Amino acid sequence: MKIHIAAVAVLAAAVLSGCTTTEEANTVIQSRWIGQPAEVFFTQYGPPISEFPMASGNILYTWRGGDKTRYIPPQYSTPTPAQTTTRTVTRETKPGVTVTKTTTLGGFPTAQPQMISPPRYEELFCELQLTADPSDRIVAIRATNDTDGEGLSFSRCAEVLNAHPKK
Repeated sequence: MKIHIAAVAVLAAAVLSGCTTTEEANTVIQSRWIGQPAEVFFTQYGPPISEFPMASGNILYTWRGGDKTRYIPPQYSTPTPAQTTTRTVTRETKPGVTVTKTTTLGGFPTAQPQMISPPRYEELFCELQLTADPSDRIVAIRATNDTDGEGLSFSRCAEVLNAHPKK
């Protein structure tokens, strides 16, 4: 039994080590893109959805990508197990003659499965803010809206920008 628990713990640790959080993705994105031309980022990942000129001469861009819809099926409760009732009756029909009758009732589930959560759709996406200086170099970049990833990742930005930390 102890070996089984240890194996499950090792497997869970291996699965979770593949998960990337938004904070980890931000660190990788910043190390990769700060100092690079904003034009290179937009050429690789698509144009920004908005831009805002700042008094400093910098431009604040908002970029969004990796849009995908994920279907989450409904969740149901487990029905209660089938219950049976056995009844045994013994009686004397004539002097010296005894009859025993056993009756079993039930055997059907006592309740139907109940829906715990209805089916739904989740929108997955990554939204970043990039600040570029007057020479078009990225001086700041961060995920401002990051959903769960499509796979095991906690960060859609990590998936879209391939920003998984090196282990």
